Amino acid sequence: MELGFLKPLFDRPGPWASVYIDTTRATEDAQKQQKLRERSIASQLIDGGADAYTCRAVMDRLAHEPVSGAPPGRAVFAAGAEVVLDIPLSVPPVTGEATWSLLPHIAPLPGLIGEEPTCMVAYIDRTGADMELREAQRSRTVATADGKEWRGRGHRSIPADRYEWHYRNKVENTWNETAEIIADELTRQWPESGAQLLVLTGDPRERRAVYHRLPERIRAVTVEAENGSRSPGASKRLLNREIAQAREQYAHSHLEDALNRFRAGRGRPGEHGVRGVDSNPGDAAEGVPAVVDAARSHQVDTLLLGQDASDGGRDVWIGPGVDQVAVQRGQAQAMGVSKPQRARADDAVLRAAAAADAEVLLVPEGVPGPSGGFGAVLRWIA
Repeated sequence: MELGFLKPLFDRPGPWASVYIDTTRATEDAQKQQKLRERSIASQLIDGGADAYTCRAVMDRLAHEPVSGAPPGRAVFAAGAEVVLDIPLSVPPVTGEATWSLLPHIAPLPGLIGEEPTCMVAYIDRTGADMELREAQRSRTVATADGKEWRGRGHRSIPADRYEWHYRNKVENTWNETAEIIADELTRQWPESGAQLLVLTGDPRERRAVYHRLPERIRAVTVEAENGSRSPGASKRLLNREIAQAREQYAHSHLEDALNRFRAGRGRPGEHGVRGVDSNPGDAAEGVPAVVDAARSHQVDTLLLGQDASDGGRDVWIGPGVDQVAVQRGQAQAMGVSKPQRARADDAVLRAAAAADAEVLLVPEGVPGPSGGFGAVLRWIA
């Protein structure tokens, strides 16, 4: 999961109301159940010490949840009487949770948003392509590439066999130019899109021509789908199934790659590395002290959290700066934090990782990962 969308949460001081609520409406008494959930959220916020204005802002937002098309759940973050971020969830939380804390409680998000990568879909035919960006909860058209069109002029003075060769050659050149235009537009859109996976669909010949014209870095994360069409009104049912499978395969291989890099770079438990005991000499960090140190140094490339990250709830000391985080109070003071305050380790590290444009991956139960459910693959070695 990319963390850039969380940056608005770190532009202002806390305390923060953090709410996770089930918004499914699949039962006959759904409206009654929703009211009960909202009352529970309000009670938790009040008991936690939330001010009345921020509490009211949260409840007003929850009260306007649409009856139709509602996601399975929502995460709402509010401070200073204002809802700053309202995130639809792919998975409903097991229980409604509302906290009032110095930092926004963002640690549950990776397990509730889902691991679907952002995906760009290019619908290709002989005249061009439409490009669609599919994010976790929405799809939108982001660009169109219009290819060159060639029409024969009926030079009947040319012998039939030469005319046929001339026509075929011109059409072939036009198709190749169109493929080049589409590939160039995809390459231009790619960096800003935030996409991790590219799906080419539509005309088989054209999509293959586009594929071969893409830069290697994009081809490496590109798949071709058999069941899409650029034609208006074409059904997307089979295409959606192919895209879902491609996303699942990408997420699985991406996690495996990150875990392999982590395992290759980790040290042995208890080993004294450059960051002290339980740190390691390679391009991985394991355990709260090593990960906190790496986050403070902006070295975290991929944060690895276990499904049950027992170490995530440990206290660390923070200051107002996103990278002001330390395991001991004295360390925070040495960084210039005059009044260090306690925070959860997972929330503090996620704050620093988001500010550094890192990503977080959830390690499922039963998959060997970092000890205590807290680790990171690093960008460089200090």
